[in-house]
Amino acid sequence: MKRSRLVLVLTLGLVLYHQISYGVLTGKEILNRVDKNYESSTRIALSTMVVKGERETRTLKIKSWGQGLDKTFSVYLSPPRDKGTKMLKIKDELWTYSPDADRTIKIAGHMLRQSMSGSDVSYEDFLQDPILSNSYEPKLTGEDSLKGRACYQLELKAIKDDVAYSSRKLWVDKERFMPLKQELYAKSGKLLKVFTIDEVFKVKNRWYPKKMNYKDVMLKGDGTEIIVDSIEFDVAIPEYIFTKASLRADK
Repeated sequence: MKRSRLVLVLTLGLVLYHQISYGVLTGKEILNRVDKNYESSTRIALSTMVVKGERETRTLKIKSWGQGLDKTFSVYLSPPRDKGTKMLKIKDELWTYSPDADRTIKIAGHMLRQSMSGSDVSYEDFLQDPILSNSYEPKLTGEDSLKGRACYQLELKAIKDDVAYSSRKLWVDKERFMPLKQELYAKSGKLLKVFTIDEVFKVKNRWYPKKMNYKDVMLKGDGTEIIVDSIEFDVAIPEYIFTKASLRADK
């Protein structure tokens, strides 16, 4: 009996220590808080993408419309050589339209691994579910400090076969629940990409990335910077925006 009580006391002590050390939250609860910052019924955003390649830097302006997790429509506003290029995502299908060729192409198979507009972002990245808890099982592994912010450290293991990255490591801001840094790994354990959030801003009641950087570790250069110039959530968007006919329509 005494031994059973001792085991119970030790077990409760370890649980209490874990709760105190990690602010009570579990890995799953932390990831759910991260996901809430990205959830919305609709959104309209204007972004700048700066591709910092080995030999040149290119800047593109992009406007995008989104509905839930399944529908996204984007159009390139500049520079002139890319203006009018469009992309439509419906669930796990993706189409692009090139005004120069006046042609719509479905991106599938090996094409998904190709770079999007010469950036460190692939079409496969573009298709990934932004709600990480839908695709990964999280584990809280500790705490750290990053960019002067106290962070939770999470390890994520894929629970689906169709994800681009088998595992991820996250550094999550303890106050704002923004993943300030992510390391993205292949099934072999090889590091493929590093994603950082360098600046955040508050939109209504949520924190959202203002300035981000994607770095494909296999590519030379300083990565691809994405700046969210403006974003609106839960706004009315006509349903026709998310159709293949919109790829050829003037915007």
